[in-house]
Amino acid sequence: MTPSNQHQHQQQKKNSLGERIARLVHAHFDRLPTRSKPILRDDGTREWIPMCGVVVVRERLSKEKEEEEEEEELTCVAITSGAKCLPSSQLPNCTGLVLHDWHAEILALRAFNYWLLSEVKSVLTSSSSFASGSESKSTTSKFLRHTTTPKEAPNPPPFELHPSLKIYLYCTTAPCGDASMELTMAAQDDPTPWEIPPPSSTTLHPTHLQETPEEEEEEEEMQLTGRGHFSRLGIVRRKPARADAPSTLSKSCSDKLALRQVSSLISTELGLLVNVTPNAYLAGVVMPAREVSVVGCERAFGAMGRMGSLSLSLSLSQDMGGDGDGDRDGYQFRPFEILSVEDTIVEGLWKYAKPVSRVERCKPGTISAVWTVAPSGSAGGSGGSGGGGDGGGDGAKQLPKLYGSWTGLYETIINGMKQGFKASAPVGKGASALSRARMWGALRDLALLLSSSSSSLWGGCEGECGNEDGDGESEVEDWVQQVKEVVAAPSYAQFKRAVLATPTGRTRQRAISEAKKVLVPWVPNEGDDEWGLDVLTIDTKSKKRKR
Repeated sequence: MTPSNQHQHQQQKKNSLGERIARLVHAHFDRLPTRSKPILRDDGTREWIPMCGVVVVRERLSKEKEEEEEEEELTCVAITSGAKCLPSSQLPNCTGLVLHDWHAEILALRAFNYWLLSEVKSVLTSSSSFASGSESKSTTSKFLRHTTTPKEAPNPPPFELHPSLKIYLYCTTAPCGDASMELTMAAQDDPTPWEIPPPSSTTLHPTHLQETPEEEEEEEEMQLTGRGHFSRLGIVRRKPARADAPSTLSKSCSDKLALRQVSSLISTELGLLVNVTPNAYLAGVVMPAREVSVVGCERAFGAMGRMGSLSLSLSLSQDMGGDGDGDRDGYQFRPFEILSVEDTIVEGLWKYAKPVSRVERCKPGTISAVWTVAPSGSAGGSGGSGGGGDGGGDGAKQLPKLYGSWTGLYETIINGMKQGFKASAPVGKGASALSRARMWGALRDLALLLSSSSSSLWGGCEGECGNEDGDGESEVEDWVQQVKEVVAAPSYAQFKRAVLATPTGRTRQRAISEAKKVLVPWVPNEGDDEWGLDVLTIDTKSKKRKR
């Protein structure tokens, strides 16, 4: 096969994978109940909504067959939709129970971590690989295995994604923010091209030049304009984009996805249990062809754009046992591929897209859907991970199966809370399983399953974990005790600080700090961390009695 033919073959294979991912995600969303989808309002206004799906691709390698290619195994692990976020002024009233950002992409990232947490719980509660002290690297999970690490390294998190996996994110629309600025420009009423300065150190890498305090303040104000200042590219932007909307400090989906190219898909908290390996990063983002701006995506995400300098500034291993060969664990800038799907294919699959015609009345939908698949090791696929709250509130009874997949979590979200509850008076039962409080609660409950003698967490490494002096068992005990102390913090603020004080937390924070040197201006979205897990016990009845 000639080089040109080989390139063409690889491109066809990528296009085929992108289409298969898109069709799988749409097939799942189509089978959601009507209450989770956009509607046609009484006044004739049609709702539209962005939708995302996380698909895990398992490579099928067979030495017995001689075919050049074998189809991968695809599993849709999460489906989300949404287009809203919470004004900054409301954060102090959230007490961890209200979602700050329910754009589809961000819900998808949180849903992925919920699903991964359910996989960890399934492994910990299985008798075959945990309670019996199996010495195998395999687990009851199709997606997780025990961490493999050099003997001289300290105990890392006990689990990692199986190396045969790749993770893809499918989006029906381009992420808001820098990656879609060219698309936003093209959609304006005035077709006159805007004057945009050529790429330079100030547009691709805004931090390369020293700025005065006045310029830095102006930079932060620009970030608060959403879609404003179109001539400034490569900067961090906020949600929502509309100038007339209440102000927020939620960063755009482009910026949050860009940061994940350094911090990985695994959340800070879940990083206590799941090791960051190369395939813990997004392998690719799949979008309809018309939603792909090659220039915008390269600038926002690519090695030649604003993130490019991180390839040199970030070391691969960062105290995580890596050997610097590009294949070991650790934080690094790992840009994902952009895969496109033909517009005609997506048009036939998706009827909730934003209308191209300006004549038709349309508005973004107010209802968001969240669905995750049940853990692979669960008996009969019957349960979710237990989201740290009301036990049976994962929605699996309402929707046991979706497109042949057992349900782990099913929720309908309105204004950051489960449908039927108000964000203005948040209660534990109304909190989404993806909320801060419920995710922390789930991690706390999972930590209770850890045993101080659980060296089997590292695949039966008893006597070999740790150093040559045989201190492996004591190191495991220290690690288990540390995790239990971290999750038992009295407030969310202290919990976050405790996580970042761990070896894995410090490593992650160093990498994120490097990334934020090029993702500017990154203004913290603060004001919702002075509460404890007792907020999960607040219910509607107690609220009524206080009136």
